[in-house]
Amino acid sequence: MRLRRKPEAKEFVRQHPRVINDPKQLRGQWRTFLQTDRPLHVELGTGKGRFLSTICAAKPNIHWIGVERVEEVLMQALKKADEQDCSNLHFLWMDIAELDEVFDRGEVARFYLHFSDPWPKKRHAKRRLTHRDFLAQYQKILGPKGELLLKTDHRSLYEFTLEELAVCGYTVLEQSEDLHRSPYSEGNIMTEYEEKFVAKGMPIYYLLARPPVEFPEEVLEKRRKRKTWQIDTGQEQADHETNRNDDVSDPLTDRD
Repeated sequence: MRLRRKPEAKEFVRQHPRVINDPKQLRGQWRTFLQTDRPLHVELGTGKGRFLSTICAAKPNIHWIGVERVEEVLMQALKKADEQDCSNLHFLWMDIAELDEVFDRGEVARFYLHFSDPWPKKRHAKRRLTHRDFLAQYQKILGPKGELLLKTDHRSLYEFTLEELAVCGYTVLEQSEDLHRSPYSEGNIMTEYEEKFVAKGMPIYYLLARPPVEFPEEVLEKRRKRKTWQIDTGQEQADHETNRNDDVSDPLTDRD
């Protein structure tokens, strides 16, 4: 997928009041800066912003933050957010790889991964947002009581994620291979992609996991020789790409 560039996007994002500039300076001071004791929930990759703009009004007892690297995507999410009068919603214009430079341990109560790019090729495995390198980063920030929530249409990414979570000591609290036919669908807020997939009768894979108290650092040194380093690149990936064929990118760089 190639994103349509919009020259006005950078300035729009830079000047928008919901965007927090220089977030690295707030590491360890988020509650003071936001002047709230509400838990902080963070969506990694905002898409067009429907999830955040909806849930900020539905759950005002939580402070919501959307993280997005691509300014054209973030501009769409910000415009969507402006439709709501929510004081509990902000955005960060940054790369997810720098999260641990922005948030200190225990500052985030939950991360959301909604329909992230599966990066199916073997050489791209480390870009998957549930690769062990990212799981190590989430663990540092979430603390032992935090949670990681995943929704995806991509079965192979879901299976890869379950394997990585197990290796990294995460505890899976909830899981379903068909979210909308499970008890976990109650109160679920659909993203733009999710609505597309459900309309076509596709299952949504879902899980909620908790990080370990201590991350097993030795797993970061191991390179496992197993098939799932390369996940499905056949019909499943073709369907995934077809259903995502719009102008919304993923939070990591779209490079070969």
